[in-house]
Amino acid sequence: MAAKRTTHRSSSGKKLYAVRDAKGRFKDIQSYKRAHSADIRRKSKAEKAK
Repeated sequence: MAAKRTTHRSSSGKKLYAVRDAKGRFKDIQSYKRAHSADIRRKSKAEKAK
């Protein structure tokens, strides 16, 4: 299963995705714009099977 991502806002107001590890610490923080476009480019297993 994919890591759960929570959204935050940077000091400049841009939307961010924060990925946390099992202990709740930040593992990765990336801009929503970049993360979302990467998600759109990828196809899920269900989409590939069609």
